[in-house]
Amino acid sequence: MSRPPLPPFTKETAAQKARMAEDAWNSRDPVRVSLAYTEDSRWRNRSEVFRGREAIVAFLTRKWEKEHDYRLIKDLWAFDGNRIAVRFQYEWHDASGQWYRSYGNEQWEFDEHGLMKRREASINDIMIAEKDRRFHWPAPGPRPADVAGLGTDPF
Repeated sequence: MSRPPLPPFTKETAAQKARMAEDAWNSRDPVRVSLAYTEDSRWRNRSEVFRGREAIVAFLTRKWEKEHDYRLIKDLWAFDGNRIAVRFQYEWHDASGQWYRSYGNEQWEFDEHGLMKRREASINDIMIAEKDRRFHWPAPGPRPADVAGLGTDPF
């Protein structure tokens, strides 16, 4: 299975890969998201470390059971060869209605077929008031084209 764009990445193809990942995650479909990763993909997400698509689906299922009305923006940070780094923010609320904005960075490594074989994510959560939300497009679904990325001052 091939998942273009393929490495080595250019600025344009790395940004395309980041947007494709953002769109998939905004679908909140764990199986759809998992198909972008190798069968034995290695993950570190916060303090969790695991391997493989089955574990990815289980992780994302748990995540989106907890993180309601999830909306995500990813921006390209850096790239080289078969590696991409992104920064991201997402907003969500818990079962009690408390909203959060989560800030993070990811490092990705791809195989020759364009599947991600390694993902490392560092993430921090900040409580926000509902009035302070920035991401308001209909969810689940991709960020509309007229909603800007994180820009030069994401805070």
